[in-house]
Amino acid sequence: MRKTVLITGVSGGIGKELADRFVKGGHNIVLVARSESKIVELAQEYRKKYGIQATVIAKDVAAPGVPEEIFTELKEKGITVDYLVNNAGFGLFGTFMETDMELEVNMIDVNIKALTVMTKLFLPDMIKRGQGGVMNVASLVGFFPGPMMSVYYATKAYVLSFTEALANEVRGTGVTLTALCPGLTSTGFVDRSGMGASKMSKGAIMEAGQVAEEGYRGFLRGKTLIIPGARNRFIAFMPRLLPRKMVTRLIRSLQDRTEH
Repeated sequence: MRKTVLITGVSGGIGKELADRFVKGGHNIVLVARSESKIVELAQEYRKKYGIQATVIAKDVAAPGVPEEIFTELKEKGITVDYLVNNAGFGLFGTFMETDMELEVNMIDVNIKALTVMTKLFLPDMIKRGQGGVMNVASLVGFFPGPMMSVYYATKAYVLSFTEALANEVRGTGVTLTALCPGLTSTGFVDRSGMGASKMSKGAIMEAGQVAEEGYRGFLRGKTLIIPGARNRFIAFMPRLLPRKMVTRLIRSLQDRTEH
């Protein structure tokens, strides 16, 4: 019997690449994103090419009550979610004193609140069935404090910590929790966040497909932590070797605007 994966923020980037791999692997899919036209087209492509069931839910997971609406809608349709991928998220570049408060609150709603509520809704049924998995897309930055993107870094630190803690709580249930922690990746993230002004945006960037491939394979193996790329795995180890203040200063030097 085919398993079903629900992926949020699936209209592009890592979410789209993960969706490609799940459907190629024979999984049915629930596509969740704000852009209806993109995910309708994607669903049609998946049905035609892979013969799987593709369900479209064009909603903003950060809007009040939307995760509950998604959960109820799928229950009413008799769709069982075996795998949940919380991929929706965005960042915002700039000092805390200059960034827009409304955008930052919305970022917290997407990166933290929606992810937490979706997990809270779908995880209990997985545990009852004794199988399933949740992948939360965190980030390499979740290992660091992040001057110039303080709220974004903090949201990803939450995702990483939350996921690792839940992985411990559900151990032995047949359900896995996975934190995918990519570094800079070729998506629209840099442009949307305004990070193009940062020195860090000029560094090495992985392809979204490569990130998704490592994430997909590791998730199906039940890995708790996936950091795609050997270079990124080395970088994630740095905070264990250096004093916290030095780490913060280092990130600031990398994050600072290029004209500085």
